Amino acid sequence: MTTPTSLSPREAVAHLTPERWDLANRLLVRKALAEFTHERLLTPAPIPSQDGQPTDRYSVNSDDGTTEYRFTARQFALDHWQIDAGSITRHRDGSQLPLDALAFITELRDSLRLGAEILPVYLEEISSTLSSTAFKLARTPVSADRLARSGFQEIEAGMTEGHPCFVANNGRLGFDIAEYLAYAPEAGAPVRLIWVAAHRDHATFTAAADLSYDKLLLSELSAQTLRRFSAAMKEEGLELDDYFLIPVHPWQWWNKLSVTFAAEVARRNLVCLGHGDDEHLAQQSIRTFFNATNPVKHYVKTALSVLNMGFLRGLSAEYMKATPAINDWLARLISEDDVLRETGLSVLRECAAVGYHPAPYEAAAAKGSPYLKMLAALWRESPVPLLAPGERPATMASLLHTDAEGASLATSLIEQSGLDAATWLRRYLDAYLTPLLHCFYEYDLVFMPHGENVILVLDEDGVPKRAIFKDLAEEVAVMSADAELPPEVERIRADVPEEKKLLSIFTDVFDCFLRFLNGILAGNGTLDEEAFWSAVADCVRDYQKSAPHLAERFERYDLFADTFALSCLNRLQLRNNQQMVDLQDPAGALQLVGELENPLARFAP
Repeated sequence: MTTPTSLSPREAVAHLTPERWDLANRLLVRKALAEFTHERLLTPAPIPSQDGQPTDRYSVNSDDGTTEYRFTARQFALDHWQIDAGSITRHRDGSQLPLDALAFITELRDSLRLGAEILPVYLEEISSTLSSTAFKLARTPVSADRLARSGFQEIEAGMTEGHPCFVANNGRLGFDIAEYLAYAPEAGAPVRLIWVAAHRDHATFTAAADLSYDKLLLSELSAQTLRRFSAAMKEEGLELDDYFLIPVHPWQWWNKLSVTFAAEVARRNLVCLGHGDDEHLAQQSIRTFFNATNPVKHYVKTALSVLNMGFLRGLSAEYMKATPAINDWLARLISEDDVLRETGLSVLRECAAVGYHPAPYEAAAAKGSPYLKMLAALWRESPVPLLAPGERPATMASLLHTDAEGASLATSLIEQSGLDAATWLRRYLDAYLTPLLHCFYEYDLVFMPHGENVILVLDEDGVPKRAIFKDLAEEVAVMSADAELPPEVERIRADVPEEKKLLSIFTDVFDCFLRFLNGILAGNGTLDEEAFWSAVADCVRDYQKSAPHLAERFERYDLFADTFALSCLNRLQLRNNQQMVDLQDPAGALQLVGELENPLARFAP
């Protein structure tokens, strides 16, 4: 069984106390007010002082006008609302009511454009997110200063917020409470993956040019484990060499494969071999595992048919086929480019992939169906072997982390470094932003470079030295019809309208990451807004000066334009929280609502 037997049903919900639930609701309502306002779903009204002068107080009314939310807020660049969680109050008929995130969503369902079918599922995602927050609040607090000095996986497990834009960002619908405690990254529980043998007539395996199936297995599984698996197959009268081994998330085995693929198991197209020996730790993306027993071994990314943040988190067996080839192409491009080498950029190659093709479902299910994404896995390089002495890795998501007292991990890193804040920020931008600019302008190549997809390599003093990009094959795109791509890489070519191309920087980098980092550093007095965006502008200008041959592209795709389109992520999830983006046409799914003032415009060269 997957259920942790050491816990009683009552102990499993020990984190759900009235005090923690109240605080979790307050924090989520704060985020909802801020992000829904940013996306122009809500329009807070200023509350004037008694003498009629403007203040930093605002109010939002429910759809029916009977309930009012009042709060204090500061506004920063990119229409970023920094709301004081402690200031939020809820009022109705002259009485003050407790904050309730579920009620908040229901009271504003029309403003949020939530349809009748989406609303209850979204409420369940909100409830799950609240429960996750309560669990994190129950842990022994770790200060931002201490976390900033901690190891790679301690920082990973110490993250408390998840995606900074999405309000319902820890839905994980499908996990029961025992499974949450066993598999959520914040729980930090070691996981032993289940291995199944998939008959080669029904499975595909592809690998990087420098890797074979046998070489991968010998690097990932001990000789003793392989002998155990082989013996289990022989007991069934089967030969291991006739099968590919696939690592499986335990949840996926118990809840999906053992039932949905029962025919495949009964016919011995799939054979369960039991748990592997290594202990793994779930990463923030839930379905990706770091090998805690031997950190130099590969990450393993597994299919997981759990609904989280707008998608069922399966893995397409068909998509997996081209993954190693795409990664080889990308790694080669980066290694051969002088500018990218100078920035120190590297990538964690997804160097092998395996997928199972269930004939009944492939005959019946439409392209993109969750039934075609139930059994696949990939192996991704670990960053540990890429580190030089004195270097330490940290998820870039940590730069947006604040502890229980509101202290910022980014500020702690700056204070540790001995550098002034502007200099530290510029080191970070050189490592993170410069390679993104070069890939866009030189190659029409874009990433999905949010915090969880980037690993920062810090020196001993906490100064960013370089960046490592990951989660590549499903996230990168080449936005050019003319770029020469090998046939096996053609899948990443994207047809994106000219006017939307630069949103890959404006939205993914400026609005979805730097907006928050600026708000944190300016809000706590570490670095004022003018200095923050001046550093970003300097980074962009210096790159442009270094590449005069791209002058025409710099003019066509102007990072110093007065405004850019506001692309709204929550609106995608509120519209369809089962599949918020059609992966065949991601640009067509964008929800663009008005314009944002570009904080770089005033620094235009």
